[in-house]
Amino acid sequence: MRFRWTKDLPGLTRGGAAGRITGARLVKDAHGRQVVFRTQTLLAPVPAVHPGHTVGIDRGVTVAPALSDGTMREHAPWLTPGEKEHLRRLEKTSARRRRTRHRGEPTSHRPARTYDRIARLRARAKRRAVDWQHQTTTELVAAFSVVVVEDLKITNMVRSATGTVGNPGVNIAQEAGLNRSIAGEAWGRTAALLEYKTSDRGGHVVRVPARGTSQTCHRCGHRDPAARDGIRYACANPACGWVGHADTNAAINIKNAVGMPVSGRGDLGVTRSAKRQPPHAA
Repeated sequence: MRFRWTKDLPGLTRGGAAGRITGARLVKDAHGRQVVFRTQTLLAPVPAVHPGHTVGIDRGVTVAPALSDGTMREHAPWLTPGEKEHLRRLEKTSARRRRTRHRGEPTSHRPARTYDRIARLRARAKRRAVDWQHQTTTELVAAFSVVVVEDLKITNMVRSATGTVGNPGVNIAQEAGLNRSIAGEAWGRTAALLEYKTSDRGGHVVRVPARGTSQTCHRCGHRDPAARDGIRYACANPACGWVGHADTNAAINIKNAVGMPVSGRGDLGVTRSAKRQPPHAA
């Protein structure tokens, strides 16, 4: 494959000590083909210790990251209403064609064009999500030296809502919607970006057990699953009575959980109902 070398790679100079290209690979996605280079780089100096404070982050679907300092980082939908409607129509058309197509029937180029349009819209949404996550995590690691997050088993949380033959799922439509919301927020990618960016700036990420962070009052320690109602948390302890945003309360608990031991079984005791909240809870 031929390509035109129009400029030097970012951070590298052709012929420099760290500019030798050691490999390349061709990547194809919904937007076309890209060439990814592997280059020789010099060892980076050890970064100075970050002077910032510690922050706890609660990753949710109503608010992407809620911070223990009371602030939140929100984003617009990855697709505009018009793009969402276009995607819905394309997916509906694709499903209808699959249902009506008979085995052995010759295929046309029209379904392939529909699949390509669907792939481009989904890739556009992912690109916007990744861009927002990069900007947000860069802002956070510049302000805080230690970032505390829950050690969530995300793969288990987004497992099939239909369940199995022996253990069928309940509220399948609602569970599937929550699964899509969690996958759309890409919690794992957020944590991965925070880990390498804090390391580059002299900080670090701490993962803590997730059990009880959304059900426990950060002020008095009273735990009651009924205290959380959507995005509102109202402590049931008469001697406390703290009321506020549930995600802020969880973020403070996450920050305060640094140093808590993991259970002897090696898991974190995460229950699906303790963390998962409807995306449009009132």
